[in-house]
Amino acid sequence: MQFTSLEDLTAKAKGLGAGPTLILLCEDDCEIASTIGHHVDAGFHDIIVAVPPGITLPEPLPENVHRLLLPQRPEDMASACVNALIAGRPPGAWTGYCYNAEYLFHPFAETRRIGEAMTFCTEERRDAILTFIVDLYAGDLAAEGNAVDRGNAWLDEVGYFALARDPGDSLGPRERQLDFFGGLRWRFEEHVPWERRRIDRIALFRARPGLQLLPDHTMNMAEMNTYACPWHHSMTASIASFRAAKALATNPGSRAAIKSFRWGGSVKFEWRAQQLMDLGLMEPGQWF
Repeated sequence: MQFTSLEDLTAKAKGLGAGPTLILLCEDDCEIASTIGHHVDAGFHDIIVAVPPGITLPEPLPENVHRLLLPQRPEDMASACVNALIAGRPPGAWTGYCYNAEYLFHPFAETRRIGEAMTFCTEERRDAILTFIVDLYAGDLAAEGNAVDRGNAWLDEVGYFALARDPGDSLGPRERQLDFFGGLRWRFEEHVPWERRRIDRIALFRARPGLQLLPDHTMNMAEMNTYACPWHHSMTASIASFRAAKALATNPGSRAAIKSFRWGGSVKFEWRAQQLMDLGLMEPGQWF
């Protein structure tokens, strides 16, 4: 299936059915093929690849991967594309999103498919899964100018923290909501605008009428932004992402100041969900 605009996506999205669906937002040509392959292997029923002008997709695409050809790059690509997809999805259908060179991991991903995780969350009466962005970076920045190296990827094992989510309005701190920080956005914060330093994202959720993704990667329905139920811990997920490293290594304002991303808190990424759970970067909740 191919979509020729955001309006076309909304009109035709129901034809994909209610299986777990991911929309992949392509900001450039980096690692599109590996990103698609990772999420096909994870078990997504359908993957929509959003492609602005000037970006080339690998050929051939797997059978369950569909093009969304954008006439121009939206000002906020994530909210524009995701909200167009939500508007066309059946109510209750699990939906996710990420960017190219980002790889979503769910608990026990080595042995369990993404659909199994989403079924469990549905049974737990959870409509969204809080997802942490775990920054990946090349071990040798001199050899990889854009900081992307899947064969020699590293991540921070320490330096993560959370603050109460308090927008400063009359409602006060939000119940069961936190702002999470860490990784490259924390270590190199002088090069990252404040509004882009958070590493939490609601990357997996169930579509429903009126639901919208906001520009800060939260949803417009408060309960979907919570990290847990009132009665027990909830499952979380992780997205291993080269996105921050790629930006810091290529943007003129930061690339000259950064010689390496590795530090005493770096460990090599093993491309396993179990490693992320062992580091406390995602948890299975009540799922065993």
